[in-house]
Amino acid sequence: MCEFEPGPAAALPGGIGISKLTVYDVEAPDGLVGGTPHVHLACSEGYCVIAGAGAVQTLNTKGYTETPLQAGTVVWFDPGTIHRLVNDGRLQILTLMSNSGLPEAGDAVLTLPPEYLADRETYLAATALTGEGAARTRSAMARRDLALQGYAVLRQRYEAEGPAALDEFFAAAVRIVQPQLADWRKRWEQGARRLADETGAALDALEVGTAPHLQTAELHRLPTPTEFGRHGMCGRLDVYDTTRA
Repeated sequence: MCEFEPGPAAALPGGIGISKLTVYDVEAPDGLVGGTPHVHLACSEGYCVIAGAGAVQTLNTKGYTETPLQAGTVVWFDPGTIHRLVNDGRLQILTLMSNSGLPEAGDAVLTLPPEYLADRETYLAATALTGEGAARTRSAMARRDLALQGYAVLRQRYEAEGPAALDEFFAAAVRIVQPQLADWRKRWEQGARRLADETGAALDALEVGTAPHLQTAELHRLPTPTEFGRHGMCGRLDVYDTTRA
């Protein structure tokens, strides 16, 4: 007989993470309003637009695109896609993140100029947020504007060199995140991988005519975010921590 043992912790379907994102409304040096360009190295990310309007700029080895966003739009992109949110007015998004929200919990490298990507310590010093309240917002905007400098260079180089223009940035990003990989693997094993294994066990059980997992079904609920207004890369985040479900 096939046995099915549910995991110890609640998780959203597929082991995803969610946050409500209110995109920054502060103008950048290039005249656009919005967030910080960055890339994820292991995780995909999706946007379900719930209010307002804007766009997401993306750059990967396939080229540059700008996708309009409005209430009801759903877009998603793979790791290796540099992305920047542009806020045309009151843009709010429900972000859907693979691997239990890892994109907002470490799997991100900002497109800083090359001198800030030379080593992990230099990068972390350049991207650390300081202060509280308005001072922290100013720190987040200074970090964004620094990333926009590197982003502009990447776009210019891509126009001249094609996909190879991203190679140095990707290599530097990999070096920066390597010390975090053990923690990322643990998050994946306890989240998306565990849920996939549970589905496999359920299918095995159903094939032999049993369904022990149906006896352990529960409703899980997070009535409100577990953190409000965190300064993220693209805006202010209301964060849902599924470990508290």
